[in-house]
Amino acid sequence: MAPEIRAESAGAGSRLAALYPQDGRRDMTGADVARFPGAGVLYCHRPDGVPQKAAAAWLIGDPSVVVLNAHNFRNRRMEVTRAIADCYFHIGGRNYDFVVESLHLGTAPGAIALHITDDWAILRLAEPVVGATPQTVPTAPNLREGVVDLPVTMVSPGGHENYRGPSSLESCRIRQIDPPSEDGIRRARHDCNDGYGGSGSGLFDEAGRLVAIQSASLSMNSRRSFDPDFHYGSAFLIEGQLLDAIQKK
Repeated sequence: MAPEIRAESAGAGSRLAALYPQDGRRDMTGADVARFPGAGVLYCHRPDGVPQKAAAAWLIGDPSVVVLNAHNFRNRRMEVTRAIADCYFHIGGRNYDFVVESLHLGTAPGAIALHITDDWAILRLAEPVVGATPQTVPTAPNLREGVVDLPVTMVSPGGHENYRGPSSLESCRIRQIDPPSEDGIRRARHDCNDGYGGSGSGLFDEAGRLVAIQSASLSMNSRRSFDPDFHYGSAFLIEGQLLDAIQKK
């Protein structure tokens, strides 16, 4: 069973810098934005109407298609936590509303739980993005299951609530690939420092291909060494039904 899915927002006292003792995060630069052009941010309005960052989100394959985490809108028991109409996509200095009826969740109809590998959602924008290029539609990653050592770059366009900059980037590694579960998708266990608010961060391989999207992490901000069973970051690979859905959009 996957660890609990949760929207990542810092609680009182949770002001440590990272998941692991090492922390190689740095601010994204203009060159990084050019390398990862589909990187955007989901903003949602608080009850008082003030917009705030919610998570990373990605423009992929089409100037109107956004891929992000399902747990931005549903909790692990599949209860609604946010209304689509209260949120918008920010990229390239502009804000874009979603088509509310376009929500495509990774969970099966009637599902009563949200897991790591179906923690994805696709939304269409009310108008296409201007001035930003979508990420290329990924190809299914050719990765073997079990212990691996894959260098990746975690790109967090929304940064982290406990990180000093507005966005971050870090070189880290995928350390294990689990067998496929929901939606024919595999979980990648990694040692990237995904702080609170970094849900939806993208993991890119050395060739610049988007291979996975961050979902949740165990023992957030405990600053302990990576452990494949008890302390790791969880991302879902872009494959299976998620890749099929992106290609059909």
